[in-house]
Amino acid sequence: MTEHAASTKPLLAVLAGQTRNPPPIWLMRQAGRYLPEYRKVRSEAPNFLAFCLAPDLATEVTLQPIRRYGFDAAILFSDILVPPFALGHPVRFEAGEGPLLARVTGRADIEALDLVRARSVWAPVMETVRRLRAVLPPEVTLIGFAGAPFTVAAYMVEGGGSRDFAAARRMAHAQPDLFAALVARLEEATLAYLNEQAEAGAEALMLFDSWAGVLSPSQFRTWVIAPTARLVRALRARFPNLPVIGFPRGAGPMLAEYAAVTAVNAVGVDTTLPAAWAAGVLPAGTAGQGNLDPMALVAGGAALRREAESLLNEIRGKPWIFNLGHGIVPETPPDHVAELMSIVRSAR
Repeated sequence: MTEHAASTKPLLAVLAGQTRNPPPIWLMRQAGRYLPEYRKVRSEAPNFLAFCLAPDLATEVTLQPIRRYGFDAAILFSDILVPPFALGHPVRFEAGEGPLLARVTGRADIEALDLVRARSVWAPVMETVRRLRAVLPPEVTLIGFAGAPFTVAAYMVEGGGSRDFAAARRMAHAQPDLFAALVARLEEATLAYLNEQAEAGAEALMLFDSWAGVLSPSQFRTWVIAPTARLVRALRARFPNLPVIGFPRGAGPMLAEYAAVTAVNAVGVDTTLPAAWAAGVLPAGTAGQGNLDPMALVAGGAALRREAESLLNEIRGKPWIFNLGHGIVPETPPDHVAELMSIVRSAR
């Protein structure tokens, strides 16, 4: 990232530690089922993983919210479970059930994960990145992403989604060497996956640790902070100016330690934390990102305006990217997103 790029792209400027008023805005899951144009394109793919791995379709749905709303960033349309699928691990998505995976129970499952195979399977994702970088408006930042090693490992041990990921936490405590081997293999794959996205044209990278909040502080340090710090160091060794956003959802008071030790450029803040507190504990020059309640976006009207203006007041004068505390939910009326854009763009 050059100084010129940071100055002309609002999101890159904030990731470089600058303050912008109004703040740049994009929304997690901004390409999704709430948009009728997304649902139309989604119907063209036989299943969700095929959808993610079809450059024509993934490029189109990534661009849809940029065309409709004019966000300051486009985030690559994909899924955090593409890498384990690419590594040869059985993954499928069932309507109404979410992701279903074969459960990792022993070393043979980990040794079967094949990075050589993965590079060829996820190659279409890199083609999507290249296409997006070629056609996005010059002021829009392209964000690439991956699931962080702990969250992906949790899905693989649990065999799918869970409220508390008890099986993954149990393995981390009872068989720490086995869980460490899985996290290490995923760390290696995640680095390769993000390096290739950067080479293809991603201008910022994001690590989603969606289930970090299920861990105790000591386990959080071991399985969330330490792998993320290693990934950030390795990415910077190759791309010194490429910004990284970390999102340890549910971090709570561990947020400050996460930001300081991982040295990410920005930290995603979930809905449960006061934005002003988060801004106050982040290291100097580290941006915040978040953290409007997605349900306020569903509600719209006076409730949305009240919550959005309150957040804008909390982050005024801070390096901050306006976003949600989690992703847009399918029942969100598209007009409410346009309403939010108007509120944020008019902030002074």
